[in-house]
This record gives sequence, C-alpha cells and structure tokens, in this order.
Amino acid sequence: MQINITFRHMEPTPSLKAYIGEKLQKVKKYLQEPVEAHVIFSTEKFRHTIEVNITAGNGAVIHGMESMEDIHAAIDMVVDKIERQIKKHRDKSKRPKRRQTWSA
Repeated sequence: MQINITFRHMEPTPSLKAYIGEKLQKVKKYLQEPVEAHVIFSTEKFRHTIEVNITAGNGAVIHGMESMEDIHAAIDMVVDKIERQIKKHRDKSKRPKRRQTWSA
C-alpha cells in the first residue's frame, strides 16, 4: 500500500505518519492490490481535519473526511467510515444480479 501524506498548516510528525499507516493497514485487507492512499491533515485553530482518498486496483475510489478537536479520534473515525464504505461496496458487488424480464 502506497500512502501519500500531506500536512497543511501544521508540522509533520513521525508519530502521526506511523499512526495513520497502522490504521490504513487494517483497511488494506479488504481491497485489491495495488492500493494507493492520499491522506491530508489540516488544522484550523483548534479543529483538525483529516481527508482520506483511497484508490484500489479494481478502480474503486473511497473518500472519507472527518473534523474534530482530537486528531487521533478524527483518524479513528475516518478509518471507520472508510471501512464501512468498503464493506458496503464489497457486499453490494457480491449480491446476485437480478434478471430483467421483458413484458410485451
């Protein structure tokens, strides 16, 4: 999994990079390789915003965004949102297709 991290209006820290990398590895098992993630951390006064865009090998694009005062809680929330989206997409694609009947 390739992770690109961008920091806006805040200093990059190795602990945040490691934390988001660890959390996104949990999501990786649901996606087809190659997986590319772009994470944007931004700060405005006391509010931290995390935006995550994931592109999977099968062309699926997943987007999640969360704003909170605690940056670690925001990371946890956005990863949970992304995980729910991936599971929903996976379950939807596994459903059997309905056959259409043509009435005259």
